Amino acid sequence: MIISNTSKNRINWIDQVRGFAIFMVVYGHTFPVLEKYIYTFHVPLFFCIAGFFHSKNNSLTITKIRFKQLMIPYFIWSFSLYFLWVFVTRFYGDSANLSLSPVKNLIGVFYAQGGREYMDWGIPLWFLPCIFVVFSIFSLIQKIVSKKIKALVLVLLICTGFLMSYYSKFNYFWSFDIALVALSFYGFGFFFKERLLNLNKKEALWLLLVALIFHSVLYFFNTKVDMYRSVYGNQFVFITSGVFGCLFWLMFFKSFPVFNFLSYLGKNTIVILGSHTRVLTVIKLIILIVGGSAIFNFNEFTKIGISVLQIILMIPIIYLINKYLPLLNGKIKKG
Repeated sequence: MIISNTSKNRINWIDQVRGFAIFMVVYGHTFPVLEKYIYTFHVPLFFCIAGFFHSKNNSLTITKIRFKQLMIPYFIWSFSLYFLWVFVTRFYGDSANLSLSPVKNLIGVFYAQGGREYMDWGIPLWFLPCIFVVFSIFSLIQKIVSKKIKALVLVLLICTGFLMSYYSKFNYFWSFDIALVALSFYGFGFFFKERLLNLNKKEALWLLLVALIFHSVLYFFNTKVDMYRSVYGNQFVFITSGVFGCLFWLMFFKSFPVFNFLSYLGKNTIVILGSHTRVLTVIKLIILIVGGSAIFNFNEFTKIGISVLQIILMIPIIYLINKYLPLLNGKIKKG
């Protein structure tokens, strides 16, 4: 979701893909009719794009940079949202009826897993520690000289992730089991980046069509998936459907790179990830005050409108953070 090249090396259509994916996160959290479909590709797509920009130089310096880009913003956002939750938001909406423990939710800030019992303040932020774990594991794999052993280790780790989720319902620290599964999409992005970037328009359109066919067919052969909860249904279908979903949307935006506002969103994914649920809370509060009803049974058109409104309301937040606290958006000074 987050890792990218420097601004000088940004690829506009990839930023558009990232922007589209983060909008799907926002929209997906309104429980839309397309929820099952969205979950087949939006998180895999983030891992795939992150793999695109995995450095071939796996030095300690690069690891430190990734930590600053991902984990420092994570902890700042998490503590901010946690204290807001402790003093304000846990007394309203669904949270008020759950009697959730502030201590467990504080543990959740460090553990970054466990559902609403531990992360009621901001579940979407689970992704940041997870992607850092994926980056770290993949960096270690890249140190293996033999390509055959490297491929074997990668496959074994992915299978281990599936086995951990299948035989254990334990929530692992920083989503370690999910990170192992995510290596499939991350590795795909890393190994196929150059080929995908160098496709001409005709080749991209053909690949788009093939990916659409396979992704659409595979959709009907699996149940709803949810990577955060380690729910994959049929593991083989999950992986193949996710890969074809990534290919379809990558080739779509490569072929039609005309959605420039999505590029803006794609450059500000951490801010959107950290703030969109609280912005939704504000919207619901306004609806409650104006409409006098706490029942938020929105139709599909309204859900789309609310998602767009969330993005609009986050634009000032994005502006202020980029101007005064760019670290909260994963932007760090070099050197």
